[in-house]
Amino acid sequence: MATFFARRLLQVIPVIIGVSIAVFLMLHLIPGDPARLVAGMDATAADLENVRRALGLDQPLPIQYFNFVARAIFGDFGESFRTGRAVLDEIGFRYWNTMLLGCAAIVFGTVLGVLTGIITAVYRDSWIDSSVLAVSLLGISIPPFFLGILLMLVFSVWLGWLPLTGMESWRHVILPAATLGIPNAAIISRITRSSLVEVLNQDYVRTARAKGLSELVVIGRHAVRNGMIPVVTVAGLQMGYLLGGAVVTETVFAWPGIGRLIVQSISARDFPVVQASVLLLALTFVIINLVTDLLYRLLDPRIKLK
Repeated sequence: MATFFARRLLQVIPVIIGVSIAVFLMLHLIPGDPARLVAGMDATAADLENVRRALGLDQPLPIQYFNFVARAIFGDFGESFRTGRAVLDEIGFRYWNTMLLGCAAIVFGTVLGVLTGIITAVYRDSWIDSSVLAVSLLGISIPPFFLGILLMLVFSVWLGWLPLTGMESWRHVILPAATLGIPNAAIISRITRSSLVEVLNQDYVRTARAKGLSELVVIGRHAVRNGMIPVVTVAGLQMGYLLGGAVVTETVFAWPGIGRLIVQSISARDFPVVQASVLLLALTFVIINLVTDLLYRLLDPRIKLK
């Protein structure tokens, strides 16, 4: 176990370096001058030069990158070009808002996906199976922004059950979490079905039925646990995709999360905020993958982590 942790921690380093280089270069390739946005449209050439010097934008790109890395190692991501506040203060509470939304979405998607997957596996090749597969295909196909607007129209405008935007109470979490969770549930449902169909044909399941165990015990105790490993893999990967999909969903629902902050910061050419936000999301994704690997061992002690 200790060797596994050490190896995974070492693997984090090149991932974070690669992400930081990619984001740094892409930001500097985007048309637009951050100094112009900071100084204003009426700034003179001298004013722009002073702003560039103050922001460190007058230095060559390699020097700017290594200065960023040198500060980031000690947790200093600089100050926002747009607000002048420390970057960590800018992204702190927004990061946890995104984590709240992502966790709510993954719980909603996993529970709904596993339940529908079990039902379709048990009643495979029936009208229930066909109906759920058709709905799951629709859930995968609908773009998140359209799904979000559709849910807002139905549950906020027509029915008036849920608030439209913002983050004031637990009710504000439901629509954005459902928007992120429904495509996730559709994917998990299909994976759960295919995994359980395979497991239900195994010899040990036939033996359990031959012993006279009820169908509920056979499915719950023997089939589901052994069929959950592919589901855990997909759920772990989907959490990372949910963090990326939160950019669109948070914009649609005006959710004060890190995804919406990234969109605003890209528009304002706020390089430090974008770089720190993407690095934090990448690190979060790596940690989620590590937790997923540990769940394998809990589901099946025979699996050895190497």
